[in-house]
Amino acid sequence: MELRPLYLPAFGAITTVVLLLLLRAGQRLLSPAHTVRSDMEEGHMAHALVQVGQVLGLFLISGSVVAGCVQGESLSHDVLWVSAYGLVALVLLEVFGHLGVRVLLRARLAAEVERGNIAAGLAAGSHYLATGILLSRSVSGTDLGTLGVVLVFVVIAQLTLHLFVMLFRTLTAYDDAEEILGENLAAALSYAGITVALSLIIGHAVEGTFEGWAASLRGYALALVFALALYPVRQLFVQTLLLGARFTLRGGRLDQGIAAERNLGMGVLEAVSYLAAAFLVTRLS
Repeated sequence: MELRPLYLPAFGAITTVVLLLLLRAGQRLLSPAHTVRSDMEEGHMAHALVQVGQVLGLFLISGSVVAGCVQGESLSHDVLWVSAYGLVALVLLEVFGHLGVRVLLRARLAAEVERGNIAAGLAAGSHYLATGILLSRSVSGTDLGTLGVVLVFVVIAQLTLHLFVMLFRTLTAYDDAEEILGENLAAALSYAGITVALSLIIGHAVEGTFEGWAASLRGYALALVFALALYPVRQLFVQTLLLGARFTLRGGRLDQGIAAERNLGMGVLEAVSYLAAAFLVTRLS
């Protein structure tokens, strides 16, 4: 059914406002000392970066849920499924964002964010954003059966993200988690770049119409091959072509700049290169 001109934008605006209010209510209940307002007003930069990741993820989810659930045939039908999928997506954003940070960056990260470690805040915020990207590509539907399929693919996508992030971390001669916990902002930029870039590629792989488990999982696995394109980005394009250093299969001049020198320029260059490559491969695939 063709939607009325302002129907979808109005639904999107209302959904976003409601989800933001729910996020604020959850923060007041679970962590009253740290809300978006308090962190911004008090200049708590580490916590503010986490909040930014959550809010960006929420906006992405809101748009995806409205686009995928609103059909325009019945207002009550649209409200029901947007509410159901939106609430599920918000809960998943908080749960998987929190668990992912603890798994990939160790339990000490929360204490470091509380202490004001900006590198830790950036890394945690980027993981919430990556989780939001994955959810925005997979959470949509208008029935309970589809919701079950969505939940399975969300878990698969999250596990894939964790696996690929851990694999790419083996390319560095330094320990990403230790560097981030040690307030190395360059290492946090590198980590944030690879995490968000991988989420873009994995999210692109999980998109599409469900055509049965075998066909969908096969298509998902084939699409993930593009994630391997991020390997030469780091070792060949950034380290060798841009920095003019000797090519190495692992470690090298880039690692020295990130870990030993804490060179923010190199961290930004690496992160942006990952993102550019992710946009390129998802555009072409």
